[in-house]
Amino acid sequence: MFGKILDYKINKNVIKVQFEEIEALISIINENVVNFFVPLYKNERNSKAVENLEYRDVNFSAQLKDSKLLIKMNKLNIEVNDNFKIDIYDKNGEVLCRDYRGEREAFERRGYNLHLAKQEGHNINGHKDYKVFVSKVMENDMYFYGLGERTGSLNKKGYHYKNWNTDDPSPHGETFQQLYKSIPFLISIKNKDAFGIFFDNHFESHFDMGKENSSYYYFGAVDGNIDYYFMYGPEVKEVVNQYTNLTGKTPLPQLWTLGYQQCRWSYAPEERVLEIAKAFREKEIPCDTLYLDIDYMDGYRVFTWDKEKFNNPKDFTNKLKEMGFKVVTIIDPGVKVDREYGIYSEGIKNNYFAKDKDGIVYKNVVWPGESVYPDFMNSKVRKWWANNQKIMMDSGVSGIWNDMNEPASFNGPLPEDVVFNEDGNEVTHKEIHNIYGHMMTKATYEGIKEYTKKRPFVITRACYSGTQKYSTVWTGDNVSTWEHLRMSLPMLMNLGLSGLSFSGTDVGGFGHDCTGELLSRWVQVGAFTPLFRNHSSLGTRDQEPWTFDKETEEINKKYIKLRYKILPYLYDSMWEGEKTGAPIIRPLLFNYQDDKKTYEINDEFLCGDNILVAPIVEQGSKQRLVYLPKGNKWIDFWTNEIYDGGEYIIKEAPLDICPIFIKASSIIPMALEQNFIGEKEQDTLILSIYLSDEDEKFTYTHYLDDGESFNYRNGIYNEYEISIENKENLNISFITKNNKYFKNYRKVRFILNNFNGKDIIVNGIKADVKDNLIEINI
Repeated sequence: MFGKILDYKINKNVIKVQFEEIEALISIINENVVNFFVPLYKNERNSKAVENLEYRDVNFSAQLKDSKLLIKMNKLNIEVNDNFKIDIYDKNGEVLCRDYRGEREAFERRGYNLHLAKQEGHNINGHKDYKVFVSKVMENDMYFYGLGERTGSLNKKGYHYKNWNTDDPSPHGETFQQLYKSIPFLISIKNKDAFGIFFDNHFESHFDMGKENSSYYYFGAVDGNIDYYFMYGPEVKEVVNQYTNLTGKTPLPQLWTLGYQQCRWSYAPEERVLEIAKAFREKEIPCDTLYLDIDYMDGYRVFTWDKEKFNNPKDFTNKLKEMGFKVVTIIDPGVKVDREYGIYSEGIKNNYFAKDKDGIVYKNVVWPGESVYPDFMNSKVRKWWANNQKIMMDSGVSGIWNDMNEPASFNGPLPEDVVFNEDGNEVTHKEIHNIYGHMMTKATYEGIKEYTKKRPFVITRACYSGTQKYSTVWTGDNVSTWEHLRMSLPMLMNLGLSGLSFSGTDVGGFGHDCTGELLSRWVQVGAFTPLFRNHSSLGTRDQEPWTFDKETEEINKKYIKLRYKILPYLYDSMWEGEKTGAPIIRPLLFNYQDDKKTYEINDEFLCGDNILVAPIVEQGSKQRLVYLPKGNKWIDFWTNEIYDGGEYIIKEAPLDICPIFIKASSIIPMALEQNFIGEKEQDTLILSIYLSDEDEKFTYTHYLDDGESFNYRNGIYNEYEISIENKENLNISFITKNNKYFKNYRKVRFILNNFNGKDIIVNGIKADVKDNLIEINI
């Protein structure tokens, strides 16, 4: 296809390789990241994920020898062969990633009359030819992760996935190839070393990790360019850091968005919403956010209110604000065809909607009936959409929920030849389908940021790589089954590894009917999930915490209160994640890559660095096997019992107990009890210190800012460094490192777990201890 290598030229960080048939570019981004680009479709890159590609000075050499271009870097050695076959080695010459040289050949599928099975709808071999195709040798001892929102197990070896954002309301199962999001980013661990591949092609693309043939894995697309980044770790942490350096880090959210959120299709009219709000406050179940689904709108016209259901939106949102609630409203892309409707008429006047191949505004059917689709590829349309966010912000709305933005449609999918105007260049739906939701979300984010000057809260169903810069995500329309609870854990872990740190599921399940037991177990997971939202569908039974029985209500209250206790810890973790890309919910292997027993654990996860959660995900189970990674001791959150790492234990777990373990030699900052964020001044910092049974020395940095503005990016925040040395005495040091935010704590309360009665010295002064508590003024 490419032919033999003829020559090469170096221009700063870019190596141009001339083959017989085409020129390829190899760009050295930094010591860990290399981009491989071949213009099969267009000469220029058209990335919507990588918006500010930064090159660093890198010492490298290139030499054409024996028909191979040899590129040497400090950490990597790259061999470029004829036909653009790429082999990548570490600095010691160990193979990391090699292109496959053999013929592509699917496993044989046996049986008589296979065509009959196909007629019934069975996809027998799934083999498809691609214009863009790169296959890699399946090395021994390989594991695969990432790829965003996917059903199935944590390790993706043996799976095949399709990137084509799809609204499929049927119950999602392990065999689903595609869902709402397209994240073409794959992480592999080989012999305990990790690397990543980001295939930045937003046509329909596919990743196959040995399902077609166990000799190779591949990625390919129906069109577009070869444009992929190879990212070397060797730690998974560093791969995720490099990927999010390219596509963007999840920014620090407003603090209230980490509180508990309640949603349903639909809370309407106004009286029903207020009824829900009053119940939360009367029952003293913390909650910060209530959602309004499509029924708040006037005939499902976006940016409108139904005046019969919500007579005065501003008064309504003010009532909720006085009770401590924020309101988030849904906004879909489909704009109702109605000449009397301002959004439609303005969009028609200014040529803001996508068109069919004949230049006529394209129409399909969504909730409002006949609808048109904004052309989010056009910067003028995005600015218009951003400006429209002011309508909702002026009515007192605090966040926007972007749904149905795959884009979804009821009268068949949008044809591939629907035309969009990318600032003067015509592009088709075939090319931009997977980034439609991404561009909509970007416009929404920028509008909210412009009109509120606060960190925007946007939640989206469809997205592409890089959407984490603009939005939180949820995993779409799940159902109230134990299978979906189990499946949500590896799904959320892989979303986190794929850069989408601020993510969650519909707690309790969206479709079907939840049970008290299922909701009790699901809320135990949700309490440690970045986005903590209970959501259910119309026609299902009520799913609020108090609508089952007293036991279910009390278990929900217990874990929602626990969530509010650990908010400072979650906020610290989000702050750290904005710098490093590290997700909140993560697989055990993220922190314990040297422990191979962590590589395929689907039903445990880490919340930040210091909390391990091993939830019950089987109906009727009251105990479970828990693996505690080696390299640390672990402390049972409920009993303070200390366990060695590298061990399996049996943990008893009655319905109100979720197995939770704290890493020994760690600190968990906690908040005072509250029913919503801002209800009480958090003037006391609670630090729960988890001591091991041996000498130890450890530190923790706690972060504090105003919880809503961008002032922190100008250094307006406080940082506190807590150091612990536990030897003959227990020495505690509490130091303010950065003190530019005007508010400060007045007191610090230390909770000592597994304290053995030693003398305690706090900032050089002997402290009094009562019931394992110390409190100091600062």
